[in-house]
Amino acid sequence: MNLKDEIFREDIKILSEKYDWSVLHNSSILITGATGLIGQHLVSLMLYLNENKKTDISIYALVRNRQKAKNIFGNEAEIRYIVGDIRQPISISESLNYIIHGASVTQSRTFVENPVETIDTAYVGTKNILELARAKQVKSVVYLSSMEVFGTTDPQLSEVCESDYGYIDILNPRSSYSESKRLCECLCACYAKEFSLPVKIARLVQTLGAGADYDDNRVVAQFARSIIEKRDIVLKTEGLTCRPIVYTRDAVSGIFIVLLKGKNGEAYSIANKTTVCTIRETAEMIIKNIAENKIKLVFDTNIHAEYAPNLNLNLNLNLIESLGWQSEVGLEEAYRRMIESMKCRNNFKKSIE
Repeated sequence: MNLKDEIFREDIKILSEKYDWSVLHNSSILITGATGLIGQHLVSLMLYLNENKKTDISIYALVRNRQKAKNIFGNEAEIRYIVGDIRQPISISESLNYIIHGASVTQSRTFVENPVETIDTAYVGTKNILELARAKQVKSVVYLSSMEVFGTTDPQLSEVCESDYGYIDILNPRSSYSESKRLCECLCACYAKEFSLPVKIARLVQTLGAGADYDDNRVVAQFARSIIEKRDIVLKTEGLTCRPIVYTRDAVSGIFIVLLKGKNGEAYSIANKTTVCTIRETAEMIIKNIAENKIKLVFDTNIHAEYAPNLNLNLNLNLIESLGWQSEVGLEEAYRRMIESMKCRNNFKKSIE
């Protein structure tokens, strides 16, 4: 675990004290997408539990770049790295108890420029994981999905439940991401039905917090960099998309709740319902409350950009909350913690270059 990042380290410690992790004692867990924002939290939590709670978890991490993984986790002998492409069959000789499948294309630019690869990674990768889960007769699998499966929902809905699907333009290559997520969710439900596979779906909204890479190109990271570098925030749209966020620590706790308590073939939305606001309102909040009005909000809507659909999501969280989960970190605190984490990681990166 990257001990240079105190915010990240604090979040992992809080998670370790939040639940009774004895259920995972002597178990084996595969994390795909292990070097991603969520993946590194999951792996780091397992490492921390092994060291401080004596859980003796066998950790398998599917990564594309072993060196990147070592830069994040250090030379942790407890991690068994599987280096490869999720689109290729995965071979593990040992037994597996749990799988959290987070490997995915995540950059909006890639959705537009490489839509075939985006779909291929989602479908083939998920099918490989589900086949592995069948072969290993795992206790539980969680597929990490996205709020984009909802599409553009009915504006008359006061809240959006897991079954409230809206419109997606299937002939727009940008839809390669949202449509492939829908397909993978359907695939999970089919494996649960046909093969009685214990697979669940965790639908994450925009996730931000400690551990974000300084060069992350998502809007939330662009906002954070603007604060750190004291630059004006530039919006390339009117910023009218309205949606909640979820802090990384809350996302991880939600994923584990779904893994251990979720119903097979069911999808669970994971979000903080107190954070629902537009992108513009988010920018205005952090400029006022965090940057203390020392930077401005600038609109440059003449630049053509193919980003996420104009979602308007006020999610109903009854399903995930029925499992005993509650979010804890609000919007402003999430940004403050992400900013401090990004500063720390960027300084550490510079120190070793």
